[in-house]
Amino acid sequence: MMWLSDEWKDYEILDTADGEKLERWGNFTCIRPDPQVIWSYRNAKEKWHRVSGKYIRSKKGGGNWEIYDEKMPQSWKINYKDLKFIVRPTGFKHTGLFPEQACNWDFAREKIAGANRPIKVLNLFGYTGGATVAALKAGAQVCHVDASKGMVAWAKDNVAANGLQEKPVRYIVDDAVKFVEREIRRGSFYEAVIMDPPSYGRGPKGEIWTLEDKIFDLVELCSRVLSDKPLFFIINSYTTGLAPNVLYNILMMTVGRRFSCKVEANEIGLPISDSPYVLPCGSTGRCVFL
Repeated sequence: MMWLSDEWKDYEILDTADGEKLERWGNFTCIRPDPQVIWSYRNAKEKWHRVSGKYIRSKKGGGNWEIYDEKMPQSWKINYKDLKFIVRPTGFKHTGLFPEQACNWDFAREKIAGANRPIKVLNLFGYTGGATVAALKAGAQVCHVDASKGMVAWAKDNVAANGLQEKPVRYIVDDAVKFVEREIRRGSFYEAVIMDPPSYGRGPKGEIWTLEDKIFDLVELCSRVLSDKPLFFIINSYTTGLAPNVLYNILMMTVGRRFSCKVEANEIGLPISDSPYVLPCGSTGRCVFL
């Protein structure tokens, strides 16, 4: 069974069709493109005509938002359980939050809360800090790493929105691989690693890399930053065609060779309201150490 993030109250997918998804973010509804939606069936036809905004792709690449509701602010907060997140429409179709990651936040929180010992978490490619907020809330010490200064600033705002700014969190604007290499040399280790690497990226000298080419070496490197008493390891991928079993195999060949652990991998997804359907949203691999 797919791992579902099905406990949201402030977010839902209202419908999907023709390469788009209709979503509710708190009090506002938006239409965004989604390459997984290759069907034309509409379950809630009337709702598509009452939206706050829509992201329109450009034929030249990128795109822009069309805002139809003058009450829609530039940013607003939504809740997931006892966590708060700031969302806003960006020029890259995203809103600063991936709701399907809630199943991984819950997993991390449960493991951290049940550890009964100090836990240091390394959140690589940390984006706007969803996993950072979840881990801090559970009582962990977190190092948040992202190459984008703007995303790290957004993560700081999310941490502050939860009143967690005084908790033990470190923010690093850096290339993830270079940072991990330095941490290993310094003998700085972590009980948990969370990573969500992009499908495409640029190295420190501007070189282009794809996740398929780099993922094995990346996971192998990160297995070496784990402490001698690790708690968990999570890797997420949105790369099309990278099946969960690929993540399983990579984790077994890298982390599993260093530690005694249970490895599992699965698709993650979100339910589509008032329908029997689920929208797949990528793959996640997890290690739980024994």
